[in-house]
Amino acid sequence: MAKLTFAASTLGDPGRGPSLTKWLEEFNKSQNKVQVSAAAVPYPTFGQTILTQMGSGKGPDLIRFDMPEFESASDAGLIAPLNDLIDVSKYDLLKQPDQFMVHNGERHGIIFEASNYAMFYNADLIPKPPASYEEFVDTAKSLTKGDTYGLAFRQTEAEEAGVWQDIFNYVYGFGGAWSDGKKLTINSPENLKGLQAYKDLYDAKVIPRGADAATFRRMFAEGKVGMELNNGGYVTATRGQNAKLNFNVAPIPFPVRKQGAILAPIVINEASPAKEAAATFIKWALEPNNQVKLQEILGASSVATVTERSPEQLEKTPFLTVFDGLTETSLPQIVQGFEAKTPDIRKVVVQNVVAALQGTVDLKTALDRAQQQASQLAG
Repeated sequence: MAKLTFAASTLGDPGRGPSLTKWLEEFNKSQNKVQVSAAAVPYPTFGQTILTQMGSGKGPDLIRFDMPEFESASDAGLIAPLNDLIDVSKYDLLKQPDQFMVHNGERHGIIFEASNYAMFYNADLIPKPPASYEEFVDTAKSLTKGDTYGLAFRQTEAEEAGVWQDIFNYVYGFGGAWSDGKKLTINSPENLKGLQAYKDLYDAKVIPRGADAATFRRMFAEGKVGMELNNGGYVTATRGQNAKLNFNVAPIPFPVRKQGAILAPIVINEASPAKEAAATFIKWALEPNNQVKLQEILGASSVATVTERSPEQLEKTPFLTVFDGLTETSLPQIVQGFEAKTPDIRKVVVQNVVAALQGTVDLKTALDRAQQQASQLAG
């Protein structure tokens, strides 16, 4: 009997973790040669902890990674190639996100979850969602009074990965990009415009400044925050905190329809002594029935393959079609052409953007400095 461990930050998610654990138990019941158990690693340090373990030839057999850490692990040769382990031609894979699973013809991952970013809004406070950035700002300002805020986003260095996810939508939503694929473009005029929009909202005091994501998400569930940009996985978490909250979802109302996506591949650790057994689990996960079950657990996310939402799901959550309609314009939160360097570039960008928020430097200078520092790091 091969006994495998599977590490995923979502296993610790209060909304989805218990259902994912049950899904793993279904796999175990269906097998007599392979068993998989959950390895819980907390989210804030998940990527770094797993990369450190893998770097020393240890770690879980199966890992659900976020993209920056996936790229680092792939570049360092820590992930087992899947070409000979799984025949992907058997499955109807989602083409747009799946392209990021392959490097130089070598498949390193299968999508576990693809979760597009959209605008969540409290439908009791906001009957009609804003359709432009100007309306977005006006709505945020008009709702902010007392202990209620119009908007919330991450803005502290302690939540580096989360700040990066949040500012990605402003950069790409205003026509910017972190690179042109060959060189970094951190201080481009478009990026400055998008990040100025983010800073303007911070300066307008329409967000609970200093609050971390756990705090302001609880506030959203309590009706104390009007809007939040988040990914499809947030639907289940929000309902878990307040099943009665009347919220809805619309595309992010920025000038360009382009937004981030949480792409989370499942990979096999190169150090695993049981790669064939690990591939058995991935192949089970890719079976149509198991994909549908996984998608229902993940909420408004997509999975690796093309699936159909059930009438029951659409009746309960009509806005699922909003998320599904964003797949073609969503991008993973990596720096294209510098994928493996994303965590290093992210650190530099977030440090400089947070310094500009706090007023120790103006935003243009901060982005010029980030461009210079990141270019040195990227070689």
